[in-house]
Amino acid sequence: MIRLALRNVLRHKGRTLMTLAAIAVGVSGVILAGGFVHDVFVQLGEAVIHSQSGHLQIAKSGFFTEGSRSPSKYLLADPAAIRKAVAAFPGVNDVMGRLEFSGLLNNGRTDLSIIGEGVEPESETRLGTYMQLTAGRQLAQKDIYGILLGEGVAKALKLAPGDRATLVVNTAEGAANVLDFEVVGVFRSFSKDYDARAVRIPLTAAQELLITRGVNTLVVSLHSTDETERVMKALRERLGADGLELRTWKELDDFYDKTVQLYERQFGVLKLIILAMVLLSVANTVNMAVFERVGEFGTMRALGNRGPQVFMLVVYESLMLGIAGSVMGIIIGVLLALLISAFGIPMPPPPNANLGYNAFIRVVPQVVALAFVVGVGATLLASLVPAIRIARTPVVTALRANV
Repeated sequence: MIRLALRNVLRHKGRTLMTLAAIAVGVSGVILAGGFVHDVFVQLGEAVIHSQSGHLQIAKSGFFTEGSRSPSKYLLADPAAIRKAVAAFPGVNDVMGRLEFSGLLNNGRTDLSIIGEGVEPESETRLGTYMQLTAGRQLAQKDIYGILLGEGVAKALKLAPGDRATLVVNTAEGAANVLDFEVVGVFRSFSKDYDARAVRIPLTAAQELLITRGVNTLVVSLHSTDETERVMKALRERLGADGLELRTWKELDDFYDKTVQLYERQFGVLKLIILAMVLLSVANTVNMAVFERVGEFGTMRALGNRGPQVFMLVVYESLMLGIAGSVMGIIIGVLLALLISAFGIPMPPPPNANLGYNAFIRVVPQVVALAFVVGVGATLLASLVPAIRIARTPVVTALRANV
C-alpha cells in the first residue's frame, strides 16, 4: 500500500508540486516567524542585563519590595564576604556593588529630582555593553567625583561633559549632604524612563555622600545568560538562609515578562493562521485529487480492496506529501533565516525604549521541530475528510465515474 501511495504521488506531478509548495510556504513561515520572535526575546533580555540589571542581584531581604522608599535601611552588612563567596561559584564572571539613593541635582540655576546609583566604574563598564554614550565617556576609576547622566537628565538640566553639577542627598540620619561633581558623560540605556531620572557616580563618592561603608545590592555578571537559573538555584541554597534575597534579571524587569507574553500570544495566533492556511490549501488539493480519482478508487474496491484500505491509501499519500513538503519548508526556512541574518533587519526602539536594534532570524531547534509537526499534522488533518468520504462511497457509484 505504501509503494502504491508513492507511485500515485509521483504520477500526478503538477498537483504534487502545488501541494508541496503550500506546505513548504507554511513551514518556512513558522520557522521565520518563530526565529524572529526568539531573537526579540534574546536581544531584549541581553539589553536589560547589559544596560541595567546584570544577570542576578543579591540584597538584604525586603529590599526589592520596600528598598526604593528607604534604601539606607537595607544595606548589606558584610558585602566583601558575600562577594568573595559568590565569585567562587562556577559560571560567575564578576560581582559588583551598587549603592542606591535619591536626591536633587543642581546645575547652578535649577534642581531636578533624580535617582542615583553608586557603582564600581570598571566593572560596570564591562557589564554595560548595551549602554550607549551620547556624549563624553564612561566613568573611570580616576573619576573620584565624576558623574554620568542619563540622557533625559542631561537635557532637562542642559548639562554636557565638562560642566559642574551639585548633588544633594539625605543621609540615613536625616542630615543633608552635598558634593560637587564634574559631568564626564551622558548615557542612553534601554529604558527611556530610567534615562529621564538616573545618574551614576563612583561607589566611593556615593558612600561618602550617604556616610556609609555598605552597599544595597551585589550585581552578578555570568559568563552566559543560559546559566542564570543554575547559578541562581545554587546561590539560593547557599545564601538564602543568611537573610539575603536573590532575584534574576527576569524577576527584576516586569517589562520583559509582559513583552514575552505579548509576543508569545501573537506567535500563537500566527501558528494557527499558518496551520489553517496549510490545512485549507492541502484540503483543496486532496479534494480535487479524490474527485478526479473516484473511478480509480471504485475499480480498486471492485477488485477486492476494502474501504479502510482505500482510506489508508489516501492518508499515506498525504503523509508522504506532508513529510516531503515539511522537509522542503525546513530547508527553505533555514536558508532564508541565515540569509536574512547575514544582513539583519533594522528595528525601531520598542515602546518605552531609547535604543533601536538590528533583528535577526534565529534557527531554533524547537521552532524547526514545531514547524515540521505543523506541516505534517495539517496535511494529515486535511486528508481525513476526503479519505473517509471516498471510503464510504458505494462501489457502484464510484464505478459510474469511469463511464
